[in-house]
Amino acid sequence: MLIERAAAPLLDLIPSLAGHPDDPTPCTEYTVRQLVNHLLIWGPTLAGAGSKQDVRPPAEGTDLTAGDWAAALAESVNATVKAWGDPAAWEGSTRMGSEMEMPADLVGGMIAGELVVHGWDLARAAGRDLTVDTDVAEYVEVELAKTAELGRQMGMFGPEVAVPADAPALHRVLALTGRDPHWHRAPGAASPTHGLHV
Repeated sequence: MLIERAAAPLLDLIPSLAGHPDDPTPCTEYTVRQLVNHLLIWGPTLAGAGSKQDVRPPAEGTDLTAGDWAAALAESVNATVKAWGDPAAWEGSTRMGSEMEMPADLVGGMIAGELVVHGWDLARAAGRDLTVDTDVAEYVEVELAKTAELGRQMGMFGPEVAVPADAPALHRVLALTGRDPHWHRAPGAASPTHGLHV
């Protein structure tokens, strides 16, 4: 039920996003609508990885936000939750839109991180906080630490942000990905700061 718990705060948030389509997010270069589009592009791939299906995402420039994009995002996230709710999803290896096979539990950890971190991005863009269970955030921190340096080398993560050692687990996760846990959109701001593209 780990992916379900990682996704729950995002699913709760989605209905409130429709009023913020053009607001900036802490995720560099993405507005709310653009970040939702990113999640829609990768959604079938994340779900496919859970069911051991190699689903390649469309080109990143594809726009999937026509129509009721909030409902489409909820449907996509729920499909990922369902696929990874099967214990077999975590066994053996799988692919996530590439030729390379990876341990399924590593991919599951990456997906939990994707849901938590981008859930926070969208929450902050909408002026809200994201409440993530501490044990889920601690799990995501451990999992993201395995790939954070590689992510930075590939330009997906920003430089790690310094936070106190006793900072909340979610803050440590965000800092690991190059985000300022205290990010908020300043009145009249035209663009966000800090972030990553995954």
